[in-house]
Amino acid sequence: MRFLVIGDVSVDLIYLTDRLPEPGEEVAARRMLYRPGGSGATVAAQLASLGHTSFLASRVGTGPLSQIALAGLKEAGVDLRYLQEDPEHPTTSILVFLFPGGERSMVAYAGASRYLDASGFRARSLDTIDALVVSAYALVGGPQREYATKAMAAARKRGVPIFVDLGTGAVDQAGQDLLGRIGVPDYLLMNERELLGLTGAGSISEGLSHLRRAGIERVVVKVGPLGAIVATPEEEALVEPYEVDEVVDTTGAGDAFTAAFAHGVMQGLPLVEAARLGNTAGALATTAVGAQGRLVRPEDLTR
Repeated sequence: MRFLVIGDVSVDLIYLTDRLPEPGEEVAARRMLYRPGGSGATVAAQLASLGHTSFLASRVGTGPLSQIALAGLKEAGVDLRYLQEDPEHPTTSILVFLFPGGERSMVAYAGASRYLDASGFRARSLDTIDALVVSAYALVGGPQREYATKAMAAARKRGVPIFVDLGTGAVDQAGQDLLGRIGVPDYLLMNERELLGLTGAGSISEGLSHLRRAGIERVVVKVGPLGAIVATPEEEALVEPYEVDEVVDTTGAGDAFTAAFAHGVMQGLPLVEAARLGNTAGALATTAVGAQGRLVRPEDLTR
């Protein structure tokens, strides 16, 4: 399959530490790492690792940070013909505090990704694309939002399936306004917190009802250690999680889920089976440090 992914490319500055410092306090980190990241970049890398032709539309700055940000994409074989270089804004960066057990806190700087120039989009680029994957970060603001909106309109006109993957930061920044920007994608993926923030609901069931009223009929809610909920007009099912021996870093797990889910759907699998692949990919992604530290291969999903 041929996927076009629209989203951020970033450098993740990862500090392995036991806790965050209080104001005015300094704490020692056990280790510090630079790693490639970004929601769009990680989905694109995972799709390429799964054997698909994966194109990424994003924007990076100049200098050494861009080289780090692009390293994983180049290694995975992502096609970067739609990547733009920004002479003014630095590459998107995220400061990640990684705690024992794999949980993390983050500070993000949007950087060059938000300035993806919409004038560079050509609707004909979707003529040979099988599916469009849009990270909701691309819908927050700036020229990147216009680029993503144009691409989604062109995909709808051509009947190209659209997958939209929410992100906690995107929902926190745009709130319920994000729902209008998403429109009615073919598949909408999110975690529980994102669902409640997007809809203003007080429960998962209430949030799903809100999305149905908005016309969104195929929804996946990632519920962490419980697995994932698949909700369509025909069914609502909890898909069991995939267990791993040790969770090292949860960064990028949701992106791996999205890539494997899209992979399964485009292979013609039922949504429950596609979500099962997503659970497997998301769990495997937690076994290495960094969003792209553990790319999933096709054989991983046949276990």
